[in-house]
This record gives sequence, C-alpha cells and structure tokens, in this order.
Amino acid sequence: MGKKVLVLTGSPRQGGNSDLLADALIRGAQASGHTAVKFAAGAKQIGGCTACDRCWENGHACIDADDFHELEPLLESCDVMVFCAPVYWMGFPAQMKAAIDKLYAYGGKGGLRPLAVKEGALLLCGGDPTATEYDYVAKGYEMILSYLGWKDRGIVWQGDANAAGDISPSALQKAEALGKSL
Repeated sequence: MGKKVLVLTGSPRQGGNSDLLADALIRGAQASGHTAVKFAAGAKQIGGCTACDRCWENGHACIDADDFHELEPLLESCDVMVFCAPVYWMGFPAQMKAAIDKLYAYGGKGGLRPLAVKEGALLLCGGDPTATEYDYVAKGYEMILSYLGWKDRGIVWQGDANAAGDISPSALQKAEALGKSL
C-alpha cells in the first residue's frame, strides 16, 4: 500500500521553479504507487500564529478562520510531508512560514492531536548559487523534524535559479527520484 504524500509549497509565484520541483516529486511519488497532493500555501490566506493558546477551541487547529482550515485534513491524513519553497532572505517565504507556525497546535510529540505524518522531505531553490543560504533553511527544517519526531527522507536544492524556468533538469530528476524513494 502506498503512502499519502502532502507537498506544502510556499511560493506566491505559481508555476515557478519551486512548483516545478514539487510537480517532479509528485510524479516520482505517484510512479511508486503513492498518492500525492500539493497544497499551495503561497496562494492561500493564512495568518501567522499569534500565540493565543486557543488552539482547538472551535474544533480547528487555529481559532482564526483562514485557509489553514483547508490544510488540516491533509495534515491529519498524510504519511509524508514535503516542504517545497524558494528561499527568501535565508528562510521560507512568509506565506509558507505562517502555515508552518500553525503546526504549533499539534504540539509535536504527544500533542493534543498528533499528526499521522512520520516522514519529511525538503525541496528548495533560489537565486543564490552557494549552499550557505540553503543550509540555513535546511537546519530549520531539521529542527522541525526533530521537534515533531519525523524521519528525514532527503533534501534537494538548486541555486542560481532566479527566473521562472531556471530550474535545471538534474534538479528535477533528483526531486522525481526522491519522490520515487518515499
């Protein structure tokens, strides 16, 4: 039986390089018999966590009525979560970071409503051709996985990808191979 894979994308620019990486991973996952769905956090209206500690008061992870409510059933039913984003100023785009911050409601290991997710992967791209900027984001991703108790399945990144379509065929092949390996 295949796994359920959730690909959380963070770019506000649809059809760009990170979307191409996400689509390649999804193709690979589906080729291996997994189901995969992409949630475009960059195109949604998700406010940041305000640390109000009112999680679950209204039956939702966050008391704020925003598009995070659409993400909840996907989070609660997937086996693997893939974070896929361009790197902006040494971090995830704000649109994606808002969704990540609201994972607080799930409380990590032993939270109020633990997630079914057991594994994670990371796909990154951006204009910087060196690894330093991506290493910073990868470290944050590793900390997320550690906090939530998930296993890392891999990281694919490509720098020097400023304009839409700059993503290399080799990066797409790596993303597809990662999807197959899940």
